[in-house]
Amino acid sequence: MAVNLREKEAAEILTVDGAQVFIGQAGVKKPDHNDLTLIVLNKANSVGAVFTQNRFCAAPVHIAKQHLTNENGIRALVINTGNANAGTGAQGREDALAVCEAVAAQVGCDIGQVLPFSTGVILEPLPAQKIIRALPGVKAAHWSDAARAIMTTDTVPKAASRETKIGQNHTVRATGIAKGAGMIHPNMATMLGFIVTDAKVSQPVLQMITQEIADLSFNSITVDGDTSTNDSFVVVATGKSGQNEIDNIADPRYEQLKAMLGSLALELAQAIVRDGEGATKFISIQVENAESRAEARQVAYAIAHSPLVKTAFFASDPNLGRILAAIGYSGVPHLDTEKVRLYLGDVLVAEHGGRAASYTEAAGQAVMAPAEITVRVDLQRGSHGATVYTCDLSKEYVAINADYRS
Repeated sequence: MAVNLREKEAAEILTVDGAQVFIGQAGVKKPDHNDLTLIVLNKANSVGAVFTQNRFCAAPVHIAKQHLTNENGIRALVINTGNANAGTGAQGREDALAVCEAVAAQVGCDIGQVLPFSTGVILEPLPAQKIIRALPGVKAAHWSDAARAIMTTDTVPKAASRETKIGQNHTVRATGIAKGAGMIHPNMATMLGFIVTDAKVSQPVLQMITQEIADLSFNSITVDGDTSTNDSFVVVATGKSGQNEIDNIADPRYEQLKAMLGSLALELAQAIVRDGEGATKFISIQVENAESRAEARQVAYAIAHSPLVKTAFFASDPNLGRILAAIGYSGVPHLDTEKVRLYLGDVLVAEHGGRAASYTEAAGQAVMAPAEITVRVDLQRGSHGATVYTCDLSKEYVAINADYRS
């Protein structure tokens, strides 16, 4: 069951001028199931994107990267669930291109103006012809429908919207959808994320925004430490809001837009962790006063990836020596353990190299019981920090992944 995560009503999710959403049934993995999403974009748009760093990245990732260099821009995104088209070699790339070709013919654009995305089982051929046959039958849909159509092991569709005023009191809106629940780890996680805004932004500037907000959201989550083959995060700016283009980072609107899109991306990223496979706890790990942000993330991920730590959280067991152990093996050079302070919520757990004199088992138990927990580590080495979001590791996680292909 997802941790404090609900499916949003369609009325809460805003439409964005310049983007049309369609869904359909291709029967990629099972029949009578919406597993195909098509997003058609207006001609004058810009696109930013980041992808998985897994060397076995999927065929659609290869093709999407190539097509993003198209000087004529992007006109459509096509997303299928049920099959990742990963570990499929040259044939997988041909299949992805065949789907792009069919979308291009339907939309009326060049094949290089179509970005393909797939998610599902790895090492199985993509049934491209099923997708191609289903494309003419896709129906106009709401963003909330698309959020459900891109789900795999997710239990809750993930969609969110923002609307704010930037610049000279100019209204800008954005809507995003995402999927992901397992094989979640940064750079990127096993997730797909799509945000569309009606702001007008040059491509180089939008790419910078995309990378920066990804770093603080989708690249700051982990469920199980596995980096997937298909992860993709795309931000589209349709330019339909009527504002002048944001074409440099010195423009005051740059930070305003980045803040809005960053807030949206973080909500979607946290929703993925809240819906982590079998999750019962949502855990924020804050590392403070590190020598660098990279060092802070290094410590946070050592804690977040520890199966012993995660199972203790599942059991609501304040076996907090496991957290100290993770900090100790995180690889921080010349770490002075006498200076490290560990907090669970507001409760000081450890200082001066050992258990805090004020700490009691009852206090630790009280903080471990709720569904949302904050771990705070003060390294007292510098002035940098980072926050990573994760979940516990439950028996249900094992069951879900053991039965994934069934």
